[in-house]
Amino acid sequence: MYAVVGVRFKQAGKIYYFDPDDLPIGKDQVVIVETARGIEYGKVVIGKKYVSEGEVVLPLKRVLRLATEEDRRQVMENKAAAERALSLCREKVREHALDMRLIDAEYTFDRNKIIFYFTADGRVDFRELVKDLASIFRTRIELRQIGVRDEAKMLGGIGPCGRTLCCSSFLGDFEPVSIKMAKDQNLSLNPIKISGLCGRLMCCLKYENDAYEEAKREMPDMGDRVTTPDGTGRVVGLNLLERRVRVELDELERLIEYDLSEVEQQTKQPN
Repeated sequence: MYAVVGVRFKQAGKIYYFDPDDLPIGKDQVVIVETARGIEYGKVVIGKKYVSEGEVVLPLKRVLRLATEEDRRQVMENKAAAERALSLCREKVREHALDMRLIDAEYTFDRNKIIFYFTADGRVDFRELVKDLASIFRTRIELRQIGVRDEAKMLGGIGPCGRTLCCSSFLGDFEPVSIKMAKDQNLSLNPIKISGLCGRLMCCLKYENDAYEEAKREMPDMGDRVTTPDGTGRVVGLNLLERRVRVELDELERLIEYDLSEVEQQTKQPN
């Protein structure tokens, strides 16, 4: 077992595990850690706990120390410098006539690298741009192409539900979302209604999917023959969340909705 703390570097960013060593670290404290890209400043969102070897990537990087007020000021200065760098980089992109859209920029905590995030429809030859930027900022330059979902996460916004986008407020990782989830939940398949600001299927389709899948396993399929208190009939509608079945009765020639406990499946409609 390994002692770890979970650290997040951005709001709704991915959580990474670090070795707390013998430092008195608690949840919500701010720390300085060693990462693959250098020294970074992050917030502890998971207090000290023990995990198995399969839950971590070895070797574990260490928490170097608790952050100080001077470190916080350094972070604020880095953010201001990154905003100025983003503006200057946009000018250089226009000068080089590159087909790319700059989204954000950030300095690593120790200022040994500045990262520019951009979107583009295809590959972009930005070698000359990197040379110009390196001569201006005198540090390592990285241009990182991101997708539309990452763009929405960085920029934020308000979803069709009226709330702040899940990806920019609390979702650490994007999970796969499929059109089957919308079908299982009996939602309109109109792309406008089931797509987020990024143009992809809404992440929230995933939230209740497990409940719908469990309900589908318990309930008959459309077209199945069932026995009800009023006779036999064919399933013509399902209310998965309330576990209710709409049946077209043979003898009464009308539709009646029953609780799942009131119907007994006779035959299963072949797929």
